[in-house]
Amino acid sequence: MDLIFLSEFTVARPGIGMLFWTFLIFCLFWILVGKFAFGPIKDALKKRENDIQSALDEAKKAKDEMAQLSSDNQKLLNEAREERAKLLREAKTSGDKMISEARDKAKVEAQKIVEEARNEIENQKNKAIVEVKNQVGQMSIDIAEKLILQQMGKTDEQKNLVDKLVNDIKLS
Repeated sequence: MDLIFLSEFTVARPGIGMLFWTFLIFCLFWILVGKFAFGPIKDALKKRENDIQSALDEAKKAKDEMAQLSSDNQKLLNEAREERAKLLREAKTSGDKMISEARDKAKVEAQKIVEEARNEIENQKNKAIVEVKNQVGQMSIDIAEKLILQQMGKTDEQKNLVDKLVNDIKLS
């Protein structure tokens, strides 16, 4: 009998009992799967969605921070470049000023040395002239003395000679 029942069974025309039991088993299966499988799967998917969203939020935050840091770094780099340019300008100005001061000081020192040399030359020249005059004077006195001694006997001639020597001395 059991076999006869199976021979009458067709999928296209199931019996009402079979539909009832299939429906009941399917509902029990659906409840069990829903409770034990879909709930944890749904929770895992929700947790994963939250994790992904939080990772995306953190990535956006990190991207914004990197953009801010990049902007700050660019600003600092520009400030450093400006500071370097300023320092170079100041160093060049200071160097030019030092060179100019050294050049001016060297000119003053050179003029001072030249002036001292001129004064020394003038002093030596004057000293030489005085010495030459003294020697010439001494020679003149020696010559005059010898002449006077030689001609001591003639008084008129001595008087004329002294007058002539006095006149010569006044002209010099």
